[in-house]
Amino acid sequence: MEIAGYFGAILIGVVLGLIGGGGSILAVPILLYLFYVPSATLATAYSLFIVGVTASIGAIQYMRKQQISYKTAIIFGIPSVISVFLTRKYIIEALPENLFEVGDIIITKDIGIIALFSLLMIAASFSMIKKRKIDQLEGSEEQKFNYPLILIEGAVVGVLTGLVGSGGGFLIIPALVILSRLPMKMAVGTSLLIIAVKSLIGFTGDLSNAMAIDWSLLGWFTGLSIIGILLGSYLSNFISGAKLKPAFGWFTLLMGVYMIVDKIVKLN
Repeated sequence: MEIAGYFGAILIGVVLGLIGGGGSILAVPILLYLFYVPSATLATAYSLFIVGVTASIGAIQYMRKQQISYKTAIIFGIPSVISVFLTRKYIIEALPENLFEVGDIIITKDIGIIALFSLLMIAASFSMIKKRKIDQLEGSEEQKFNYPLILIEGAVVGVLTGLVGSGGGFLIIPALVILSRLPMKMAVGTSLLIIAVKSLIGFTGDLSNAMAIDWSLLGWFTGLSIIGILLGSYLSNFISGAKLKPAFGWFTLLMGVYMIVDKIVKLN
């Protein structure tokens, strides 16, 4: 199972390199089901570090091509970074171990996090399966900012990242194209930079709470994901990420449904 997990770590990077997002949403299920990380809270913390470092490598590739809008990254990133840190530092810690009861069934914090994560996976899968006009948009030459909506969406994405440990690229990229009028390639590069910064800042919230970290597992997993994103970035010169996105979307949908069904079966 661990060998499959390490291949999964490479896959996360490859997907990030090819389509600019989506791969990070695999980190939590791989950590939970293949490496048997004992809790969803810990798995989301690991995911933040893995996603943050891997996205940093991807962002560097786009920096070299001058395909990052730093002004947009700052405007979107500030509320996102603040909200993800506060979520990891305070909200996750404040959640009780038993959230609520439904009859004789106790819904724990771990079950709640996994349920929210599974729903996010399903939402992400539909955004990848459905052919959107936004994927063909190249943006306008004159960049315009819808500041209120950018700030609100930045904060919302930060909270979701903090709760489930996913980068949220499938939410960020459309927001950057629609609300900031960025060309698609620049939106992908800017998204990777935002994901990198907010994920690593979120992880510092866990460190400040003295969470026990398996640095050996984290190091191997992150290293393989970095290899994957370098491979994916190279393959993107020959393979269309847009053509691969629907197939990966169906895979993500199956994973999301499986995680929900698995939890329901275990509850019963």
